[in-house]
Amino acid sequence: MELIALLSSGKGTWAQVSGLMKHGEWEKIILLGSDFAKDFKHEKKFEFIKVDLNKKLKELRDDLSQKLRGKFEGMEVALSIASGDGKEHMALISALINLPIGVRFAALTKEGVIDL
Repeated sequence: MELIALLSSGKGTWAQVSGLMKHGEWEKIILLGSDFAKDFKHEKKFEFIKVDLNKKLKELRDDLSQKLRGKFEGMEVALSIASGDGKEHMALISALINLPIGVRFAALTKEGVIDL
């Protein structure tokens, strides 16, 4: 399964994304974020897609839809929204659903990577 994760401001939230990347078995990893997030580093290969998280909700959703179109091989993705705020989460989920692509929420817990 492919993993898509949002990297918003607040590097403290990036640890969840990093752990999820490290402990999961992913066919592909796509990270979304602003200029602030482009400095994110990880041992696993990933694609970074720059987005302007300051856009209004509908504009952000449309931008995400455009940039994510054609990026996925399967019918669903694992999604991490551990980083970000409600507006960013709504825009990303809406963009994925409108592609259309199924979403499984993924999180790293003490027991390992789980689907929610």
